[in-house]
Amino acid sequence: MRVVLAPMEGVVDNLMRELLTAQGGYDLCVTEFIRVVEQLLPEKIFYRYCAELNNGCRTQAGTPVRIQLLGQHPEWMAENAVRAIDLGSHGLDINFGCPAKQVNKSSGGAACLREPELVYQIVKQVREAVPSEHIVSAKIRLGWEDSNHKLEIADAVQQAGANELTVHGRTKADGYRAAAINWEAIAEIKQHVSIPVIANGEIWNHADGQRCLEVTGCNDLMVGRGALNLPNLGEVVKYNKAPMPWADVVTLLRNYCQLEIRGDKEKYLPNRIKQWFSYLRKQYPEAVDLFTQLRALRQSEEVINTLNNYRV
Repeated sequence: MRVVLAPMEGVVDNLMRELLTAQGGYDLCVTEFIRVVEQLLPEKIFYRYCAELNNGCRTQAGTPVRIQLLGQHPEWMAENAVRAIDLGSHGLDINFGCPAKQVNKSSGGAACLREPELVYQIVKQVREAVPSEHIVSAKIRLGWEDSNHKLEIADAVQQAGANELTVHGRTKADGYRAAAINWEAIAEIKQHVSIPVIANGEIWNHADGQRCLEVTGCNDLMVGRGALNLPNLGEVVKYNKAPMPWADVVTLLRNYCQLEIRGDKEKYLPNRIKQWFSYLRKQYPEAVDLFTQLRALRQSEEVINTLNNYRV
């Protein structure tokens, strides 16, 4: 079984990938999407989203990283895919799953699911442009408003030549509602196509992972929000390891702060830490008290001092 760390836009950047893959269990990371418009993007954009290009496109723990592109123009998606591969990306992933309004209103992400022919053309042109020894994968949802066309969409991806397909078990309209998860629909897709299918959605612990594999028939899983709830989720899902103790989580938060202030995102640190706590509070009751202390802070130095002075 492979466990893939999901591309969570605005959340799982290279610093978060470094921290999470250092805990073990992850076989692959996919970057936040790089938005492709009608141009060949400069190399600096790829390095901004995938700093691991400076390290053989692997995290410090050695986990390979795959660049993800999002866009609706097949020819420009292909041009930029080649650039990503030339720079060292471990394959190329195409985003057909993002439900964000800002993305969808410009016909990107999940909006493409309304036009299976467009999905086909994008994947086909990317696949034809990227040398055959490199994997081209795609990530989809079950559909836009319903899942009636899920098999047609999956067909489009496969017939266009993709090597792998990741399926998030909800439609765009479902958002991230837990009750809407539909692993059974992923199973239908898995039975319908011959390429590997990676199941994604509502995997929070080892038991969820095992149930998802059983229901979907997939061999591989992708985890997203759960990896922020439980920082060692990769090892928990794959090896049934014990959840990371709260004291170790606090140490991880301190390490994260040191990474942030060495980078160019120090001014965002307070918001990034608070964002992470919105997930941690679901797994760790102890996080509630610490979050109360952090919530009103606006300066990075205040956040760092609070974490350093916190006693477990």
